Amino acid sequence: MKKAFIKKMISNQYTIVDLETGREMIAGARGKLRYMRLDEESSFNKQTTKKTKKETVILQISPKVGDHVLYDDREDQILITEILPRKNDLQRPDVANIDQVLLVFSAINPDFSFHLLDKFLVIMNQERLTPVLIISKIDLIDERKLEQLKKDLHYYHDIGYEIYYVNSKQRIGIDVLSHVFKNKLTVLAGQTGVGKSTLLNALMPELDLKTQEISYALGRGKHTTRHTELYSYNEGYIVDTPGFSKIEFQIFHADELKAFYPDFVMHSDHCRFKGDCMHLSEPGCEIKRRVETGLIPKSRYDIYQLFINEIKEQKEKY
Repeated sequence: MKKAFIKKMISNQYTIVDLETGREMIAGARGKLRYMRLDEESSFNKQTTKKTKKETVILQISPKVGDHVLYDDREDQILITEILPRKNDLQRPDVANIDQVLLVFSAINPDFSFHLLDKFLVIMNQERLTPVLIISKIDLIDERKLEQLKKDLHYYHDIGYEIYYVNSKQRIGIDVLSHVFKNKLTVLAGQTGVGKSTLLNALMPELDLKTQEISYALGRGKHTTRHTELYSYNEGYIVDTPGFSKIEFQIFHADELKAFYPDFVMHSDHCRFKGDCMHLSEPGCEIKRRVETGLIPKSRYDIYQLFINEIKEQKEKY
């Protein structure tokens, strides 16, 4: 069988690129591949509820953009016959084998949300993805408020996150982004209305993607992307995905959350209870000490506590 990766998906029709020749083809998916017997070590097998454990199961698996696949072109219709193991797999956006995620947030309209930022970062760390933060619409916010936002975000820069500030419509800050895409499959993700399509247009004007203005009545954007597709850019690929405003943790036990805060992990060895400390009510907690002394923003710690409660209170799914 020949190998390819999926570049584009519209409904059940896939554009695949042969890994050896670079040839692009339209393919369907062989019906039987959708049901696969998965052992507990399979990259397709994930824990989906708090009480279930990963075990050998038969699940329906559909191809998605970014998948590496085997295909058969010996008949009239080209068919995907097998999906190869995934190194990672996101549901929203629905893409596999991603190298990094450009998390796009607007400085205003919709207003910047640290709660949403921290939730995105937890999910990215859980999926072992590298996030790059893009702050858009800097031309629409008061300069004093922008400087305060930059000051508040400086902590995230200090703990290792790249942050870029852009005005996509006037291409301000766009040129310095070019290097981050080289040899990587990059996803653009973020809340609806933050300007992902406008940013993509600024990076690749030839695409001429349609964009829409913010719906002021709803306080959110109307996204126009109708499919998922990879676009070649600077020796890599960019994925534009439909916008979304609600993301959920796939964390079922509250004590797992702390592992996805790199700044907490960095200092937790100094907690009295070390690996057992949840950084809540335990005495001798280094994380709480750093919050009290201003070394960790109180807002970040408060959001961590909210996430703990959210995980504890999530409804059981069967």
